[in-house]
Amino acid sequence: MQNYRLEIEYDGTRYYGWEHQPNVDTIQGKLENVLAEMCSIKPENIELNGAGRTDAGVHAKDMTASVKLNTDRSTEEIRDYMNRYLPDDIAVTSVEKAADRFHARYNASGKTYRYSIYDGKVKPVFDRRYYTPLDEELDVEAMKSAASYLIGEHDFKSFCGNPKMKKSTVRIIDSLEVLRVGGYVYITVHGSGFLQNMVRIISGTLIEIGLHKRPADEMKDILDSLNRRKAGYTAPAKGLCLIKTDY
Repeated sequence: MQNYRLEIEYDGTRYYGWEHQPNVDTIQGKLENVLAEMCSIKPENIELNGAGRTDAGVHAKDMTASVKLNTDRSTEEIRDYMNRYLPDDIAVTSVEKAADRFHARYNASGKTYRYSIYDGKVKPVFDRRYYTPLDEELDVEAMKSAASYLIGEHDFKSFCGNPKMKKSTVRIIDSLEVLRVGGYVYITVHGSGFLQNMVRIISGTLIEIGLHKRPADEMKDILDSLNRRKAGYTAPAKGLCLIKTDY
């Protein structure tokens, strides 16, 4: 059995997230089905590990995955076979042989996510599945000020979407940039790892601050409260994209 590293991009609009689930379409499920067909085995005998578990409707520019396969095909032939049979909204951009101990999730050292918003006058039609539209213009400077409170190592329990989380909610955010480009506002965050819905809750809170529904300095109180109900809403999934995973 050879271990392989795959780089994958996908439009998550019509999928119930990354992780395979019974009776619904998921990214992992589609990939495992194609690999199983290629190797002439049952899908349950394929164990594809992703760098993360993106939620339903979330996209990825570069999701890393690892899988052990018994095949004589070259890495290029594996890539080409998968792209031939995968749906049009999932693509494998590269396949490489990896060390036997390489694991896409356990070996990941950091991730970059980007949340995209559009608050301009005329909404762009052709990328409408990849941003959250707003009717009011955001105060980006207020958002930047609020974002600065989240840099560093903190307990992010206030920004965790899992109320039953028993493991540590301490995480490190290395950078959190809020950038306006015309009518678009991008929230780009890099960290060692993220809690369930964490980036979407941070984005929702920053949106509320950008709309002057909260003062920027309230972000510190939200963080210190360790109370999910103090933070803002969970921003829609379609605006979020996994940009890259570090190793």
